[in-house]
Amino acid sequence: MTEKQSFDYIVVGGGSAGAVMAARLSEDPQCQVCLLEAGVPDRNPLIHIPFGLALLTRFKSINWDYYTLPQTHLDQRQLYWPRGKTLGGSSSINAMCYIRGATQDYDHWAELGATGWDWQSVLPFFKKSEDQARGEDAFHGIGGPLGVSDLRYLSPLSQRFIEAGQSVGLAHIEDFNRENREGVGAYQVTQKDGQRCSSAKAYLKPAKQRSNLHVITRAPVNRILTEKGRAVGVELSAARGHQRVLARKEVILCAGAINSPKLLMLSGIGPAEQLNECGIDVVTDLPGVGQNLQDHLDAIVQYRCQRPGGYGLALSALPSYLRAAWQYLCSRQGLFTSNIAEAGGFARAIASSALADVQFHFLPAILKEHGKQLVGGYGFGLHVCCLYPKSRGEIRLNPRNPTGAPLIDPRYLADEDDRRVMIEGVKLARRLLQDAAFDDVDGQEFMPGNDVRDDEAILAFIRQHAETIYHPVGTCRMGQAADSMTVVTPDLKVKGLDGLRVVDASVMPTLVGGNTNAPVIMIAEKAAEMIRQGD
Repeated sequence: MTEKQSFDYIVVGGGSAGAVMAARLSEDPQCQVCLLEAGVPDRNPLIHIPFGLALLTRFKSINWDYYTLPQTHLDQRQLYWPRGKTLGGSSSINAMCYIRGATQDYDHWAELGATGWDWQSVLPFFKKSEDQARGEDAFHGIGGPLGVSDLRYLSPLSQRFIEAGQSVGLAHIEDFNRENREGVGAYQVTQKDGQRCSSAKAYLKPAKQRSNLHVITRAPVNRILTEKGRAVGVELSAARGHQRVLARKEVILCAGAINSPKLLMLSGIGPAEQLNECGIDVVTDLPGVGQNLQDHLDAIVQYRCQRPGGYGLALSALPSYLRAAWQYLCSRQGLFTSNIAEAGGFARAIASSALADVQFHFLPAILKEHGKQLVGGYGFGLHVCCLYPKSRGEIRLNPRNPTGAPLIDPRYLADEDDRRVMIEGVKLARRLLQDAAFDDVDGQEFMPGNDVRDDEAILAFIRQHAETIYHPVGTCRMGQAADSMTVVTPDLKVKGLDGLRVVDASVMPTLVGGNTNAPVIMIAEKAAEMIRQGD
């Protein structure tokens, strides 16, 4: 721990949002900024090699390693929820897909009470964050910290998926981050010069030499300190026991959709009934803390191939991997620059849906247990997720061990409409993979399998095998102060307290229609601007 125990701003969490906040606030040389990250520095080489993401779930040192409660509508399974526990947070372990969501998602936020978060208000902050390799235009920016580029390598199987999408009537989309995004194509990725561009690499690395920025890793925060209705600092665990770090201006909570509500509740900020059950003194009764949990549930249609292709685990693939390693080492080119989830798209599984209601991620590989289990041979799979789930869950403290892992209950598929979207999404995924574009790869579907045909059987398959695709949001919902379930007002200040903001995916009123990393970085850019302007 640094000898300096008092700062202008304390940022809790060095992930997708926290890295942005610390870097932007420290641009003012008059501000002393302290970034506290519970995890380790982002030194694992697999973080920076894009293809390394296939193995990152094996490293518990950089992962919170969470599990949900048994899920009623998923055959009582407890789902694995990996979250980044290192500088860069989940942006250091994700698949790097750069997706903002639909423009209507942000207008919907504004309609729900998040004033100032409509599409036209957030677009400048997406552009501010971005260094778009294709250049600048009305939708994209250049010169920002976050590298956004086309993939340097695309598997031939991914190309076939794009052809299959066009064959079944979906448009070929060159850029999913414009008004028209319904169709299939290759994803752009958060990479720079063939390497992952996490928020730590994009924002913290250029800022780390600033004398007013203090980045402290292995510093888990236990609670937020409050006095007379104001957040005044944090208590953290250190080698010499608990230490207090004080904030002269603000504490900014960027711990994510799981840990931000957990820390609020441990600090006495949350539903009074739950806090009393855990023996925690109530500082502010905020019933919305931990509620409104939403996540994208994902099912995979998978094929095995007799012929080599894609990213297989077989002796015959070894020469290509050795060549790829040399190519990456020499020029940052080749298949080791792949994010594996190279192609995908958006479609309407339910024809009457106002927006695309499912997203696809195509993988030219067989995936099992989030990559924790290796599967021999060649194959490919198509992930399909319900973009706008109506099911709502919650995060609670465990009364038996409040400081331990929280109780995570997303309540997947509790709403019948979510079940219908997933069933129809699997059907559409099958149509895509059964297209003639894949005829010569000699593939056979093994999940769900040929015996799974009717809706009831498809739903049973989903219940048995669906998993998260890593997009939890909503547990510190942004809205108007008069709404009893609001946790933060549109300036991201915690309702009923001074000197405390939440800036991360937990403030989203609803899920965006796509991957959540780019929107979280945007939220942090906008929050930093608010603070700099004195809002």
